Amino acid sequence: MANTLSAPPTPKHSFKRVAILFSGGPAPAANAVISTAAACFGKAKIEAIGILNGYKNLLDYDPAKPLQEGEHFIRLDAKVLSRSRNSQGILIGTARANPGKQISSPADLNDPEKTAPMKRTYQALVDLGVDGLISIGGDDTLKTANKFKLFQERLPSGSKQIPVVHLPKTIDNDYNGIDFTFGFFTAVQFLSTEIRNLIYDAQANHAYFVAEAMGRSAGWLAYGAAIAGEASLVVSVEDIVGDYRTEETITDPTTGKTKTRPIMDLDRVVARIVKTMTARESEGKPFGVIVLAEGLAEYLPYERLEGVPRDDHGHIAISEIQLGRFFSKLIAAAYKKVTGKSKKINPVMLGYEARCTQPLAYDVILGSQLGVGSYRAMVEEGLNGVMVSVSGQFDLRYEPFEKLVNPENLVTLVRFIKTGSDFHRLARFLETNVNE
Repeated sequence: MANTLSAPPTPKHSFKRVAILFSGGPAPAANAVISTAAACFGKAKIEAIGILNGYKNLLDYDPAKPLQEGEHFIRLDAKVLSRSRNSQGILIGTARANPGKQISSPADLNDPEKTAPMKRTYQALVDLGVDGLISIGGDDTLKTANKFKLFQERLPSGSKQIPVVHLPKTIDNDYNGIDFTFGFFTAVQFLSTEIRNLIYDAQANHAYFVAEAMGRSAGWLAYGAAIAGEASLVVSVEDIVGDYRTEETITDPTTGKTKTRPIMDLDRVVARIVKTMTARESEGKPFGVIVLAEGLAEYLPYERLEGVPRDDHGHIAISEIQLGRFFSKLIAAAYKKVTGKSKKINPVMLGYEARCTQPLAYDVILGSQLGVGSYRAMVEEGLNGVMVSVSGQFDLRYEPFEKLVNPENLVTLVRFIKTGSDFHRLARFLETNVNE
């Protein structure tokens, strides 16, 4: 039996240089992931470089203008990595540039025009002498990593193949294939502290706050923050079912085609919020905090969304919707109609400050295991096209892209909170009782 305190053995490998890239929004413990991955490769005599600012520099690559160290990438050596595991921010920066934007089906991978950005990305990495790519990011970045792998499979015989390993990142925690993503619990801690502060403010003024929490697609962050922050009620996209859901028929201004889309029944949702307020008043609590997941914006009537811009991944600019302000006005009006009294309803947006706050130890450990897992997947296991996952007591798993991405439209599936699950019901048990 090997000595339990011995360093892990280094397997035989042919890697000389790997690139680490971070894409999308920041998350606490990002540097734990980056630094531990780079350190592991370094110990195996594999140079790790950090591609600066996501895919942007790769996407803009021009063979006549080689990428420059310090401007487009950095060497992740011992000096750069020193005491970086618990540091805030992102060592290598980030961006939302997307080289796979025009690729929406496997057939698009055979279109030279649509794959031109991916080709530039590939060529940039080849010219940098990269033998492997570590991709860190959310579900959109996972889609890009999968497209990068599929693009290479269609290259002429003999072309260099750059294996890609993806590490899941989102404080929203809406990732299939892993229980919790790094930064989630730190973000919950940060937001729940803000919510508790708002409760004291609300109590002092006999008022309410409508707190809009991050969570574009699912309600994990809103629910987690509301539970830990002792909010009065939390509503997320998962709750827009049954009586709280309806439909509208619209004409797509781009195609001219008529389509039906699901939307929330605003009157019913607002009425449910007001019921919480009146129930709390009957308990002697004329104050509170209502938490709304920002993703509810996608369920607003089309007239509220028309003209709002979208990013490279097709996501609506939620910050321009001002969901909290919109709901505050509706709630104030509905409350007065029911009670005959006025109530101060204050909108507030939570979340963005949480993305680069000091990470909790849990997220540093989780992020570190994912970083180490990228090395182990690529070098120890010789894998390509996998996402590193952690379960149980930080046990590593490697999930193939094929299990996480729809092969027909190359889109990842969102992991929603299951309505009626123990986590979902936990919030209902802790909130003011309202029978529907």
